[in-house]
Order: sequence, then C-alpha cells, then structure tokens
Amino acid sequence: MALTLRAVALVLLGLVPVAVWPQGNTVRWWVLAVLLLVALDLALAPSPKALSYRRIGPNPVRLGERDSTTLEMTNLGTRRVRGQVRDAWPPSAGATPTRHRLDLPAGERRRVVTSLAPTRRGDRHADRVTVRSTGPLGLAARQRSVEVPGRLRALHPFPARKHLPSRLAVLRQLDGRAALRTRGQGTEFDSLRDYVEGDDVRSIDWRATARRQHLVVRTWQPEQHRRIVIVVDSSRTAAGRVGDWPRLDAAMDAALLLTALAGHARDRVQVIAGDRAVHTRVGGADRARLLHDTISNLAPVDARLVEADWTMLATEVTRASSHRALVVLLTALEPSAVEQGLLPVLPALAAHHRVVVASVADPAVAAMRSERGTVAQAYDAAAAERSTELRERTAAALHRLGVDVIDEPPDLLPVRLADHYLMLKRQGLL
Repeated sequence: MALTLRAVALVLLGLVPVAVWPQGNTVRWWVLAVLLLVALDLALAPSPKALSYRRIGPNPVRLGERDSTTLEMTNLGTRRVRGQVRDAWPPSAGATPTRHRLDLPAGERRRVVTSLAPTRRGDRHADRVTVRSTGPLGLAARQRSVEVPGRLRALHPFPARKHLPSRLAVLRQLDGRAALRTRGQGTEFDSLRDYVEGDDVRSIDWRATARRQHLVVRTWQPEQHRRIVIVVDSSRTAAGRVGDWPRLDAAMDAALLLTALAGHARDRVQVIAGDRAVHTRVGGADRARLLHDTISNLAPVDARLVEADWTMLATEVTRASSHRALVVLLTALEPSAVEQGLLPVLPALAAHHRVVVASVADPAVAAMRSERGTVAQAYDAAAAERSTELRERTAAALHRLGVDVIDEPPDLLPVRLADHYLMLKRQGLL
C-alpha cells in the first residue's frame, strides 16, 4: 500500500472545517472520512499481481557510452492498471529515468525504456521493478516489487586503442607485409634473394649460391606464433588510484593494447587476471575474438584488498605455456610487495621465459619531487625522493634477475609496453 499526494492534500483540507468548527469531533469525523475514502480507493485499485514482466537488453557498453534497457509489461488481468512503475538500478549504472507513468488496459502490453550511462567499469545488476497501481480516486495505490533480472556490463574504454594503427604499421614493416621490408632481422626463415652490397655476409646461403652461380642470401622475418602470457595483478596494490584511474584499469589498458598487437602478429596470447585466485583466463587463436573476449572478461574484475599469491600465479603461467614465452606481469613496483611476494618466484620464471614487469607509475610523485617552495612541499619532496629511490632499487634487483622493467605513467605505459614487445620481436628475442 502507498498513499498519494491527493491523500495528503485531503487531510490538509480538513483544516478548513476544523477552523469553522474547532472541536475534537470535527477532527475525528474528518480523519474517519479520509480513512474510509482511502480504504475504498485501495479496494478498487487493480492488483499489480496481474502484470507479467520481460526485460530486453541492455547490451555491453564501453565506459562513457550509453545504452538502454526495455521493460515489457503485459496486463493478464481484466482491469485497466494506472499508476507508476520504477525500474531500479544501482547509482553507478546511470539510469534515467527510473520512474515511468503506467496506463495499461487489460490484455495489452506496454514497454518502458530506461537509458543507462555507467560511471564505473564492471557488471551492474538491475534491482527490483516496483509497480504502484492507483485507485479510481487517486488517493491510495497497491504496490508490488518483483525481481526482473538484468545486467549491464560496462566494458573498459580502452583509450590506448588510438595507438594501435601506428604500432600495426611497425609490425607490418617487421614481418614483411608492408612495401618497405626490413631485411636481415628476425630468426624465422622467409625466402632467398640475390646478394646486394651492404647485406650481412653471414646470411649468404652457400648451397644456393653454388646452384645459381651467384651470391644468394637468406631473408628472415620475425617469429610468428610465439607465446605471450599476460598476468594482470588484481591484488591490493591495484586498488590505488593514479590520477583519475584505478591502477588496475591502467594496467588493463596496457594489457589490451598488447593483446591486440600480438593477436595481429599471429602470436598465441593468454591473459590471466588474479590475486589469491584466478578471476579470469582468456586465450584463443582468433585475433578478433581474442580481443573481444579479453575486454569482456576483464570488465567485471575488481581489485581486492588481499596480497597476491605469486606462487599460484607463476603456476598458472607454467600451465598456460610449457614452452618458452614472453611473460608480462602487470603489477605495482611496490618494494614490499615485490620483495615478499614476486621476487622469490622470479628466478624460476625468468629461467624458462622472457619476463617483463610493467608497472603504473604515479606522475604526482614526480611533481612532488620538483616542488620545494615551502616547508610542507620540502617534506613532500623528501618522501617522493625516498619512494623513487626504493622503486629504482627494486627495479635494479629485477634487472639482475634478467627481468625487463617498464615503469611509466598510465598514459605512457601501454605505448612503452607495445614498443618493448616490437623491439623484442625485431631483435628475435622472443
């Protein structure tokens, strides 16, 4: 049951007879009359149980874009239902409008559309649908809430995709698909051609030279079908914000750009996200499907306030690729977390794979180091210097184990990681 504004106005209207006949009986009779009218109106109101519901949509949408969900209602009863319907969603789903007027004759069907503009990445589930069926006097309404399942998946916006065309052009140059061919690089045999001045003499194929009676050299191309394993750390270190982004989202942006680039290079890519447990694992040979699945599966992954179990994650890497692979660990270069969790498992990992640790750096720390005008700024600068020194010491320890370290701000990390991948491919180090 719910009272409308008309019922409140009717109660307030009782101030007029009370002012004319200021007696206790006047108040009692007026309240009794209002209660009788409300009870009568409630009894005459159609039951909302006569309605059936079906939800259409929403589709997955990138963060910052809009979509809509349609709620279809059918009146299975014999009476016309008038009132209001509320399609409730969490605030981060950005639902507008959430309340709709309802006028549904018996045996007919109506649809109401709610626009959704999510403000956070991940899954947003619909709350209950509430229907208020008002009586003919408009004083009271019958109310009922039902569960109508619905899920809005807000995908990562993937801002680093703007860098993909330029990196694909470099990739095409490397593997010989562009007009400009890079010769003598890579380790996978491609073809034979005549020797020209400036070619590396180590590339001369002496058997082919003997057959053709002139110098012939081998051409090489970067390896294809290499194995790439990307591990996205979703532990407590990923929960911190760097600028307007959570560190986890910045790491995902780098993972998505590398996945798209390696997929175009026809490399075998595996993406693992986890902390003390694996939350998602994505892989496949179809490059278009791989990127789509990676974006979709990473969307609901959130940082958890637990320490990462790097022994378990290293086991997952070994399970994903028993052969030598490029292993990219997207984790924070936090000295305590690295020394206690990651450092003990790195020697065994680096002995079998090419390992890269990619970390999201906070540009605010660099800004603090340069501002020393006041006493407070001087203390901040000292703390920033200490933090930078510890990160550099941790990076040096990783370098001594043969691990490449990339520590860049959120907007530069995806580009630096992609360029590092291309450099390894160019030099045949994968």
